[in-house]
Amino acid sequence: MARVSQEHLDARRRQILDGAASCFARNGFHATSMQDVLKEADLSAGAVYRYFRGKDELIAAIVTDVLDTVRGILEGAVRESPPPLPDVLIPRALARMREERPAVLDDGSWMFPRLMIQVWTETTRSPELAVVLGEGYENVRGVWARVVEGYQEAGLMSASVDADVAARAMIALVQGFAAQMALFGGVSEGTLREGVRALMGMGAVGREGV
Repeated sequence: MARVSQEHLDARRRQILDGAASCFARNGFHATSMQDVLKEADLSAGAVYRYFRGKDELIAAIVTDVLDTVRGILEGAVRESPPPLPDVLIPRALARMREERPAVLDDGSWMFPRLMIQVWTETTRSPELAVVLGEGYENVRGVWARVVEGYQEAGLMSASVDADVAARAMIALVQGFAAQMALFGGVSEGTLREGVRALMGMGAVGREGV
């Protein structure tokens, strides 16, 4: 019997996760059955259960996968000298996520923000998922802090700024904007870019009036 390549295994795993993510974003975790996932992924039960034993494992794998993608995007920014400023980096991160996870729902809206809301809700119910999300968040927050340290090394931000505090604020911008996209729609990464740029310019405007 011919051996199945790792590339094939990875592609099949991605097919399952993408199908499950679409179902969860559209209908929520509890209204989605494993049969729904099988139908969405167009795979047999045996093919899916070879990778995941149930919905809880699927949810945890999706969360880990998304956070690893975000961390990779930010690590690329850390390698730039200096890192892109927030009005460039934050919209870029969202745009890259849209490229990496382009799936849309039946109404044409981007799936990822809706999925994010579902994950937050489920985390309040599931201690196991809360651990997975917490660990992923800590890793992402650490990379955001390294971005801030890059600003400080380049003289773009005061060395007295707590890098973790600034990192939390930038994460909040991404999360809040994604929540707006999920709940209200009608916004784009360009809107976020212009808004962050306006906030960054407040100090300069104030100094002009002194």
